[in-house]
Amino acid sequence: MLVSPGARAPDSSGVRAPLGTGSRVLDGVLAAVALAAVLVPAWAVTHAPPMPAQGDRAMRHAVPRRVLPPAELPAVEPIEFQDMTPDEARAFNASIPFHAGPNPAARPFRFGGADEDRARASDCLSAAVLYEAGDDPEGQKAVAQVVLNRVRHPAFPKTVCGVVFQGSERTTGCQFTFTCDGALARWYSEPFWERARKVADAALAGAVYRPVGHATHYHTDWVVPYWSSSLDKIVAVHTHLFFRWTGWWGTPPAFRFTATGTEPRVTQLAAHFDAHKLPEVLAAETQALAMQKAMALPDSALKPSADDPNTFLIHVDAKDAASFPILADRACGERPYCKFMSWTDPRQLPASAKGTLSPQQLTSMSFSYLRDRPRNLERALWNCADFPQPKPQCMRRAPQPIASPAPSAVAEDGPTGLSGVRRKPAPQPAASVATPEARVAS
Repeated sequence: MLVSPGARAPDSSGVRAPLGTGSRVLDGVLAAVALAAVLVPAWAVTHAPPMPAQGDRAMRHAVPRRVLPPAELPAVEPIEFQDMTPDEARAFNASIPFHAGPNPAARPFRFGGADEDRARASDCLSAAVLYEAGDDPEGQKAVAQVVLNRVRHPAFPKTVCGVVFQGSERTTGCQFTFTCDGALARWYSEPFWERARKVADAALAGAVYRPVGHATHYHTDWVVPYWSSSLDKIVAVHTHLFFRWTGWWGTPPAFRFTATGTEPRVTQLAAHFDAHKLPEVLAAETQALAMQKAMALPDSALKPSADDPNTFLIHVDAKDAASFPILADRACGERPYCKFMSWTDPRQLPASAKGTLSPQQLTSMSFSYLRDRPRNLERALWNCADFPQPKPQCMRRAPQPIASPAPSAVAEDGPTGLSGVRRKPAPQPAASVATPEARVAS
């Protein structure tokens, strides 16, 4: 053991004897230093600031704030939250200032896909605004704008459904939490969907929600994602905070892409929206529903014509088009020869089967079925103008007569003012004598 100069070893009692140098001045200085060594740490412990709260710990784990150059595409971080209570999260979020620079509005979005693709885009965007913002119109508009901003940004998929359901196949990788946390099992009633769809369709048609500008991220104020401190906080809409990437990637030129217009089917929505069902599944469901409707129709609605027991002239509902062939088969039963003709407009129904159909009745006929088993003939044809079908199943459209233009009146004597032309006078009609029948008729 090292011993200081002038120190003495412990005595037999085990108590260390006082140290001394032999000089009162020097001993006083040493005593003062020793006292300070004890008191200063004690004061520091008493007056030190409290231990860092969870909000402060979040700063140590936050994504570093780094402004990426235009040549480096920003990474899309999965949703991971700091371990904080709602109150701690609100306090931490409030400590992050809003970005002081300009916040220009996004350009109007115009969806350019086919009708089926537009239906899928509308379904996905409606689900996003409803499950993310609830029944809040302003919040829904803000969410819709973020989704469409992402569609235009090169860091995200180029479809509406691709953006909304990005990463939904992984429980920790989804971008919108409702797509992977089981929220879709709680289905909203139809009025909620109707209001959400109005917001979604307006956004797809070019409506812009200006306050969120070019935001690509948002979260509620009672959570703290790890990425929140690395982005520019630009606006708050109720309890949601909206962010955009720092630097060039958050400016309008970065949002340069357009949607592909070809939207994928989303299995999570297939149970509720036909546009997301596989064709074979939709066909099977449509056929089953058509069979159900056709069999539910009373026999009194499928009576043959009064003047021909093998001909049926039937009024049908356009909404039940898939059931037309099933109705024809049910009406004809086991007849070897049968004709089934149907109209959606009851005013066009012929009075009898023996009469000749007028051009208007032929044009407005919705569906026809002919069976002639002795000739091995069976044929079903549709009015494809009203019910699109493959071409071989379409009725031939009767050509409409074209009215000939009335002949223009030509002056027999030629143009006026033309002199030097001699014309043969027109013959005068002979005087006629009215017959007794003509006189009576007049």
